Amino acid sequence: MNTAASSSSSSNASSNLIGIAPARLALHHSRKRVNQVALILSMAAMAFGLVWLIWILIETVRLGLGGMNLALFTEMTPPPQAEVGGLANAIFGSLLMVGLATLIGTPVGIMAGIYLAEYGRSTWLGSATRFINDILLSAPSIVIGLFIYALWVARVKSFSGFAGVLALALLVIPVVIRQTENMLLLVPNALREAAYALGTPKWKLILTITLKSARAGVLTGVLLAIARISGETAPLLFTALSNQFWTSNLGEPMASLPVTIFKFAMSPYENWQKLAWAGVFLITVGVLALNILARTFLRNKH
Repeated sequence: MNTAASSSSSSNASSNLIGIAPARLALHHSRKRVNQVALILSMAAMAFGLVWLIWILIETVRLGLGGMNLALFTEMTPPPQAEVGGLANAIFGSLLMVGLATLIGTPVGIMAGIYLAEYGRSTWLGSATRFINDILLSAPSIVIGLFIYALWVARVKSFSGFAGVLALALLVIPVVIRQTENMLLLVPNALREAAYALGTPKWKLILTITLKSARAGVLTGVLLAIARISGETAPLLFTALSNQFWTSNLGEPMASLPVTIFKFAMSPYENWQKLAWAGVFLITVGVLALNILARTFLRNKH
């Protein structure tokens, strides 16, 4: 009787295993098909994006190189249908405003990032700062331009390079804050604990250990912020506007590459359109170089 019972139970178990195996195999094949479909769709989406990106780059190089010459860097923006002309005043205006915005926004962003990572991890002020910073990161740049217009331009009743600097600085700050905080949080707490055990003050710990360890990542954030503001047009339309002549006075309207490109590209004049494509090529090369530098610094950090 016992032998018969054990034989019966063994046969039941075998039948159950036989029933389970096909089910698992079918589930495996189903998951494999879903994975293949997802992979095909992902590759198709990547190819679709790459086609447009390569097309844009080819057109930028093809049309932009045609306008590259020495006059582009030495002469002012010309009147319509002029024989000669360049983008010297626009290039200078962009470099000046981007440089000053970086000088203003970088220290503010780094100090705020240090506070969030080292002092305000669990405080209400830290949480509020992160929330506001997330809003600034996702806010359209035209909103920043309108804010500076209402805050400064409308009150002084004049467009100015200084207003453009303020608008660009507000775009730099949230990028630097986020990158600085993230990089400082990656520094192992063991380093902090070892420094505290040796009696190191917190301010010295931050300057000599945590910030020094994260300097490559922080510098990467600064470079990414510069790359972001280099091509911004909307904030400058509401703040610095433009200027056909060379000026270094931040109290008056100032030319910039993005605004000049926008104005010249929308015009029916061939010489302006040629200069617009040359300006697009300059900005593209500049932003590409900044991104390569940022990735190089980040790679060296690891």
